[in-house]
Amino acid sequence: MALKIAIVGASGAVGQEFLQVLGASNLQIDELRLFGSERSRGRQYAFRGTTTEKVRCLGEDPHAFDGLDFVFVSAGAGVSKQYADLFTSGGAVMIDNSSAFRMDNDVPLVVPEVNGSDAFNTPRNIIANPNCTTIQMVVALEPIHRLSPICRVHVATYQAASGAGASGMMELEAQLRAFVNKGDMPVEKFVAQLACNLIPHIDTFTDNGYTREEMKMHFETKKIMHAPDLEVSATCVRVPVMRAHSEAIWVETEEALDVETVRKAFADAPGIVLHDLPEPLGYPMPLDASQTDPVYVGRIRADLANPRGINFWCVADQIRKGAALNAVQIAQYILDHR
Repeated sequence: MALKIAIVGASGAVGQEFLQVLGASNLQIDELRLFGSERSRGRQYAFRGTTTEKVRCLGEDPHAFDGLDFVFVSAGAGVSKQYADLFTSGGAVMIDNSSAFRMDNDVPLVVPEVNGSDAFNTPRNIIANPNCTTIQMVVALEPIHRLSPICRVHVATYQAASGAGASGMMELEAQLRAFVNKGDMPVEKFVAQLACNLIPHIDTFTDNGYTREEMKMHFETKKIMHAPDLEVSATCVRVPVMRAHSEAIWVETEEALDVETVRKAFADAPGIVLHDLPEPLGYPMPLDASQTDPVYVGRIRADLANPRGINFWCVADQIRKGAALNAVQIAQYILDHR
C-alpha cells in the first residue's frame, strides 16, 4: 500500500529521526509532506536517495493535510492541541509524540510490543506515543508480566542530554569543551551544569515532590499495561550522556520467578536484545545503544531484599525507540493487522 505521510516538527531532533526511521522502513511512501517552524521554512532533506519537498509552516493551507494516511507530530504539546483537528481533518491518523493527549480516555497510548491492539480504538483519530522512559520500561516489563503479574515497580532513570532535544545535546557539548578548556560554563537549557555532574530533576516539580517526568512514568505505565492497580515509583536523573537513556528497574511479581526463566523470557521477547553476562562489559551501555532500535536488557538478578523481586538494567535510544521508531511501529502495526 502506497502511503501519504506528514511529519510535523521535521527539523527537530525527533523529526530528523522520523526521516531516518521512515527511510529505512519497509513502508511504501508515495508522498511525504514536511512541516516546521518559520525558521525551518523551505529546508529540504535527503530521503531514500532523493530530496524531500520543502518544509512548510502550519496554518497557511487549510487543506495541507488532506488525503494523508498518517501524521507524525513532534512539535510540542501546544502545537499538538492547537492543530489536532487540522491534522485529522482529512481522515489521517495522528500519532503524537507530545504529552498533550497521553492520559485522555479517548486516546490510546501505545507501545506495539505491549498493547498494539489499542491502536484500533481511536475515536478522535489520535494515538499518543508515550514518554521515552516509559516506552523502554514497559517493553522490558511485558515479558515478566506475562510470566506473573507485576504488582510493584521501582525505577531510577539515567537520562541523556538528548532527552531535552537538540539544544540539550549542544549545551552538553559546549559544557564539555568549556570544562576541558577551563572556559566559561554555559548553563541555559538545564537547571545546572550537566557536564561532570548529575541532576536529579527532569521537568517541573508537582505537589507530591515528584517531577512531572516521574509522574508520567507512574500514570502511563498503568494505562499501557492495562493495570490500574500496578504500583510505580520513579526517580528521574539527567546524566552527562549524549544519547540513549538507561534505567535500573526493580519489580515485584505476584509469584516468585526464577532468574533463568526471566532471562529466557527476555531473550524471546520482541524488541529486546539480551546482554547479560556476569563479567566486565557483559551488560548494555548507552554508548552502544545509541542510534539502534532495540531495548537492551542485562544485569538480571534476584532481589536480595524481596523474595518475589527481580532487578535488571535496561538501555535504549530514546530518540529512536523512545520516540520516532515507536511511532512508526504503531503505524506498521495498524497496517499489518487491519
